[in-house]
Amino acid sequence: MKTQEVIDYLNSTFHPEYQEDYDNAGFLLGDARSEYKGALVALDLTPAVVDEAVALGVSLVVTHHPFIFKGVRRLTDATETGRMTMQLIKNDISVYAAHTNLDNLPWGVNGVLGDILGLQNARILKPFDNDDDLGAGMVGELPDAEECDAFLQRVKEALGLPVVRCSAHEAGRLVRRVAICGGSGSEFIGDAQSAKADIYLTADLKYHDFQRTDGRMVLADIGHYESEQFAREIIFCTISEKFSNFACRISETQEGIVKYI
Repeated sequence: MKTQEVIDYLNSTFHPEYQEDYDNAGFLLGDARSEYKGALVALDLTPAVVDEAVALGVSLVVTHHPFIFKGVRRLTDATETGRMTMQLIKNDISVYAAHTNLDNLPWGVNGVLGDILGLQNARILKPFDNDDDLGAGMVGELPDAEECDAFLQRVKEALGLPVVRCSAHEAGRLVRRVAICGGSGSEFIGDAQSAKADIYLTADLKYHDFQRTDGRMVLADIGHYESEQFAREIIFCTISEKFSNFACRISETQEGIVKYI
C-alpha cells in the first residue's frame, strides 16, 4: 500500500479545508508514492520523535501541531527544523499534521475534552463560516453546579495538571456553564462571555487577559500541551481503525515543551 492512500483517508476524515487561515495543516513532507509501513502519532514533531520514527521503521508521522508553520528560508543542519527534515527525507518518512481543522470538528479535541469534563448539551463556541456544526471551542453545562475550586481540582486530576492558573474569584463561587478551547484561545474570551459561561478553560493566557472579564467569568489556563493531549488518541484511533493491518503507535518519547518545576 502507498502512503498516499493513508493521506487521502486523513484528508477525507480531518478535512484540511476546515483549518484556520493562519494554519498549515495537511501533508507537509515526503513522497506520497512510498510504501506505507505504519505510522507514529505525536502532538509535536521533535528530534526525539523523529529518532523514534526511524527506530520503528514507520513511513509516516502524524502530529497535531505542524512542524512547518511559518515561512522557512533555509533547510540546513544549522537549525533543528533543518536537521529533522533531512533525517526524515533520508529515511523516507512523510509528515502529516491535523491541527485547527481537527480542533474545529465537533468530535475533535474540544469535543473529547468536553466529554472528559462531563459537559452536557455541548455546542460549538465560535462557529466556523456560519456552520453551527464546525468551529472553535465548545460550551456546555455540568450536570449540577460545582464550586469553582472543586471543579478546577477535578480538571487538574482529569488532565494530569501540576497547576492551574486562574483569575481571582470568591470562595464558594459556583460554576455550571463551561466554555473550553484547547490550545491558545484568548481570542474567544468574548465569545465565552457572550455564551454566558461561568468559567472558560483554555491556554496561553497573558496576565492582563485575566482582567478582561471584570470578574463576571472565571478564566483558567490549563496548559497548551495538556489541553490538546487527546489529539493523539483521536489521530491514533482514526488510523488504526481504518488500517488495522499496519502498526500505528502513539509516541513514547513525546513530552510537553513547557516544564513545571
